[in-house]
Amino acid sequence: MYEIELKFLVPESRLKGLMRQAKVKSSQVTQMAAHYYDTTDQQLAQAGIGLRIRQEGDAWVQTIKAGGDGIAARLEHNLILDNKQVQAMLDHNELMPDLSIYKDTVIAPALADFKLKKLAKNLTRLYVTDVQRTTRLVTQDGSNEDVSDNSIEIAYDYGEIIHGTDDTQRDAIQEIEFELISGELDFLFSTAKTWCQRYKLCLSTVTKAERGGLLIKGQSHSPATAADLSALDIDKKISMPAFSHAVVHNCLLQILPNSSAIVAGSADNDHLLQLSIGIERLHTVLQAFDGFSDEINPDWSAILQKTATLLAEYRKLAYLNTHIEPSLQQYGAPIVDWTADIDAIKITPMAVISANDFQIMLLELIAFTMSDTSLENQADKPAITKLEKVLTKYHDTLLRAEQYLEEMYGKSDHKLENESIIKAQHKLHGHLQDLRYISELVAPLYGKKRSRRWLKRVIKAQKALGQHSDMTDYQQYYQNKALSDSTALYGAGWLNAALVTREKATEKHLNKFYACSVFW
Repeated sequence: MYEIELKFLVPESRLKGLMRQAKVKSSQVTQMAAHYYDTTDQQLAQAGIGLRIRQEGDAWVQTIKAGGDGIAARLEHNLILDNKQVQAMLDHNELMPDLSIYKDTVIAPALADFKLKKLAKNLTRLYVTDVQRTTRLVTQDGSNEDVSDNSIEIAYDYGEIIHGTDDTQRDAIQEIEFELISGELDFLFSTAKTWCQRYKLCLSTVTKAERGGLLIKGQSHSPATAADLSALDIDKKISMPAFSHAVVHNCLLQILPNSSAIVAGSADNDHLLQLSIGIERLHTVLQAFDGFSDEINPDWSAILQKTATLLAEYRKLAYLNTHIEPSLQQYGAPIVDWTADIDAIKITPMAVISANDFQIMLLELIAFTMSDTSLENQADKPAITKLEKVLTKYHDTLLRAEQYLEEMYGKSDHKLENESIIKAQHKLHGHLQDLRYISELVAPLYGKKRSRRWLKRVIKAQKALGQHSDMTDYQQYYQNKALSDSTALYGAGWLNAALVTREKATEKHLNKFYACSVFW
């Protein structure tokens, strides 16, 4: 069966208030010890599979989780084990899962790439969890006793993950989960939103199995997640609402893992970069396909725009400090310290992403992707009939931006320093980026042969112009810094010279793109 669950990290400042609501008279407290299994090179984890044997009160349960939508829904199979057999295995330190039980179950396709007998021989206990779980059943009528048509289980977990061979290596667990037991998804999301607003909760897609795998590797966070267009599930017959849901879902697959890492404390520039790209992709999608679904909330675009703006300056200054500055020093540049500039930005990426409006929006977007598209007004209209109009609109806007930039170039002798030209370049890049994101998402509906050449050229042109625009910004940062710190003059001059070379390469890629015939 599918488990539909939303998980949140709990801020320390809100824990006492949250526990007053989680630990009511009808709630239950259960001590749970779980043993997680995989091969030493974590083949199951790489396939998105989690396998455990867990003591839940007086019972022992073998559980495997796999597949799902990559966000809130996962395929789950549970089997209650014989306590005497489990105890016998524990006495001899031989507790191992039985994989033969999955041969004729819904979980079998997830294990199709494995030879179960060989896999069973290579399994080992990698880590364990020791958790105290406080559960509370909530029904729509407010009762906490009987399961009604709409009911969810709220579970607060407090404990730790422990390395399987070195119990000095541990990672704390403090999270709350909302799982749909029965009824409508709307009740799950409305309840989660209420708690999220009240206790400033932050969504996390990081499972205990993933955290255990990271502990084994000695890592705090998984690597940054880039866009994965191969995960986009669409075909030529897809309806307009279903298409909008699918492309939003694809954007969330990039946003949620990176936002989860940041709210958990990651300061990795790659997480911030990929989150920013995901936000930009999603903003483009909501703007371009706003008429494809009645359920798209216009407030989402405004929140995304605000979030992107708040993240942009921090990301650029951080990149200056960790990438541009070290590169310049290799060429003999004097040291320029950007730490004070970064500290002067009052709001950090963690604070931006933890903001209640952003977290509530993420919940609403997940609910949007999981809602029934067949109930929408345009459910009988194929998406492909409207896509040509969308693509043409964005393509025409891009060409007008290019024409305007050419006019600006013709009026200026100082192209690299002209503020109007810099603004026009940034606008052109924004339009080119929008067209790239849209083209990548709709291309599967037109076929690889028609779209391959276009996509190749639009990606190269967008990357080249994006790097040029970023370098222009970095040069401006050094130029402004030089007003109060003369050591920044070297960087300003070096970047200005580098822009001349980069401008030629950018123009080359843009010209190739403009000469390419559209695929729609």
